Amino acid sequence: MATAAIFSSLRRRRSPSLEAFLAPVDLTDVALVQTLAMISNDLVSKFSDKCFNFQRKNARSLIRKIEVFLVLLDYLKDSTSTTKATSASSSSSASSTLPSTALLCFKELYLLLYRSKILLHYCAKSSKLWLLLQNHSISGHFHDLNQEISTLLDVFPLKDVVELSDDVREQVELLQRQARRSRLFIDKNDDSLRIRFFNFLDVFEKGEVPNSEELRSFFVGSLGIRDAKSCRVEVEFLEEQIVNHEGDVEPTVSVLNGFVALTRYCRFLLFGFEEDEVGLGFGCLRRPRKGLITQEIADTFITVPKDFCCPISLDLMRDPVIISTGQTYERSSIARWMEEGHCNCPKTGQMLVHNRLVPNRALRSLIMQWCIAHGVTLDPPETMDVSTEGFAAAAPTRAALEANRATAAILIQQLANGPEGGMTVAAREIRLLAKTGKENRAFIAEAGAIPHLRKLLLSVNPVAQENSVTAMLNLSIYDKNKSRIMDEEGCLGSIVEVLRFGHTTEARENAAATLFSLSAVHDYKKRIADEGGAVEALAGLLRDGTPRGKKDAVTALFNLSTHTDNCVRMIEAGAVTALVGALGNEGVAEEAAGALALIVRQPVGAEAVGKEEMAVAGLIAMMRCGTPRGKENAVAALLELCRSGGTAATERVVKSPMLAGLLQTLLFTGTKRARRKAASLARVFQRCENAALHFGGLGVGYAFASNSAAANRDSSFAGDVSVPMSISVPVL
Repeated sequence: MATAAIFSSLRRRRSPSLEAFLAPVDLTDVALVQTLAMISNDLVSKFSDKCFNFQRKNARSLIRKIEVFLVLLDYLKDSTSTTKATSASSSSSASSTLPSTALLCFKELYLLLYRSKILLHYCAKSSKLWLLLQNHSISGHFHDLNQEISTLLDVFPLKDVVELSDDVREQVELLQRQARRSRLFIDKNDDSLRIRFFNFLDVFEKGEVPNSEELRSFFVGSLGIRDAKSCRVEVEFLEEQIVNHEGDVEPTVSVLNGFVALTRYCRFLLFGFEEDEVGLGFGCLRRPRKGLITQEIADTFITVPKDFCCPISLDLMRDPVIISTGQTYERSSIARWMEEGHCNCPKTGQMLVHNRLVPNRALRSLIMQWCIAHGVTLDPPETMDVSTEGFAAAAPTRAALEANRATAAILIQQLANGPEGGMTVAAREIRLLAKTGKENRAFIAEAGAIPHLRKLLLSVNPVAQENSVTAMLNLSIYDKNKSRIMDEEGCLGSIVEVLRFGHTTEARENAAATLFSLSAVHDYKKRIADEGGAVEALAGLLRDGTPRGKKDAVTALFNLSTHTDNCVRMIEAGAVTALVGALGNEGVAEEAAGALALIVRQPVGAEAVGKEEMAVAGLIAMMRCGTPRGKENAVAALLELCRSGGTAATERVVKSPMLAGLLQTLLFTGTKRARRKAASLARVFQRCENAALHFGGLGVGYAFASNSAAANRDSSFAGDVSVPMSISVPVL
């Protein structure tokens, strides 16, 4: 927003950039005066009758000064135009009729007028609460402009401008004297309101709740915020300031979060659950998620910038570090890479000079800002010293937590006893609260939200259903809430019902993401798979869903496949067919290959995969074009298929074209796991009667790999399949 950017430069009391203001350099004196007169007239006409909620005296004083400039400019415009016309008719020289110093002053006035316009517009259009919080700062902006006007008038060669009449000259001289006497003015009434606003926050900081009548007097009586819509506008404006916050601006992000929480609490305490267009008029994920996010990102779920993702795990980095080659990775991922014995950079292949990991604080700061802007919760790694890192800047204060706790109590009461429209609004607000940190997720669940959200999962209202399942997803991210959801009678079944028959695509996708989140607990994987229709619905979403839906489904299926007792259930539900089909989809192929590698470890799974015509071809294609992890999973799946699928399956793999060359490539260039699996697969082929014909060219590569490869079959899950288990669950 250009206005905000320019006002930001004013706030920091720096000269405006050329991009923000460009003084005219090629205008004649007549054109310059006419332009200034037009700008001044526009300012006076637009703001002279404007009702300012705050900064009234400062704004009126500035407008009166501009009115005097307008009188001066109008007079000069008429006189210079007459002079030019006379000069032209007499064919004399068209030299400037104004002194050069006056022209320089008018060019400076051009900048001052535009800065005045921006400041007045800012005061007229900003939220009331934000103007209150910035009362001292904005008063300083007005004072800065007054001082610059005074300086300009001191320099302006009034005596040399002979065209002025006496009354105009007297008005300018009076303005000059007044500007010299101007002092910083802070309205006492405005400042007392600002102090009251901070006092309410202090009450929450003490663990208490402010008096409701005092809040009503402040918001309704003093500020004129009289309905839910106006209060919501105030909340959204404050959230926008958090997104655009700069480090040198008061209040801090943490304090602003407290004011957002306080204002949201008052929205429901004072105005209830009015069914405005936000409550019922949009799907919960089709509105721009600003805090939070732009429409483009809202329309495509959340697209994480590529530079923010770890090249190894492909997840959003929480603790980015730089290695000796200059590449950045997530600390846990690159540390695991090094622990496995790798001495090269995963991305470039360069040998590592040393194993030191240097924190990339600049990138971490950018990731934090992006997360705040898009409503993504990014808890700091446990190993990070949050007292010294930027994550602490956005840490919730006690005031924010207590205000959110009070808000949650009102929302849950509405979920329990309110009408359908009010319950829909309450579910939406719980969804928003549940994405702002583990503390909020904890006390929302502790207050009893989950049983009421469960009932709303089966609502015939698409918006209510979408809000409730997304709220359940956000709550499930907190580990202790997983057991609360699974222990709630009928809750798992209701989530599966949304997955199968949800009213909207968003609702079905978020139900799949919820199952993925819950399946992170090993004991729940069997329960989820045994829930009627769950695996079938995930398989269907993997086949026919949107890119985001496919991702939710394949990650959930991968988690379920890690439990050996789920193999038969997944085969019966058609998950194997869906996973084989997903091998050709770049966005989900890696996880699909990983799930298949686990399924084929059992003879019944190997038989099912072997019956799929495209299974072997799909895995071979992954070995050729997949990611490093994808290649690992593909060769692991083929190896397990040979081991568990019998002679027929082995023969199908052996006869696959290009396999010899791909194995040789993996033996030399693959990751440690991929090399180990490729070597084991080569040994399996040597025992086949066609090994000499099909793999005679493997000699050197095989010998090289066999020196460092383990010959025995790995018994651990991690050794067979390489898929990041820390796949981020987005908060919505």
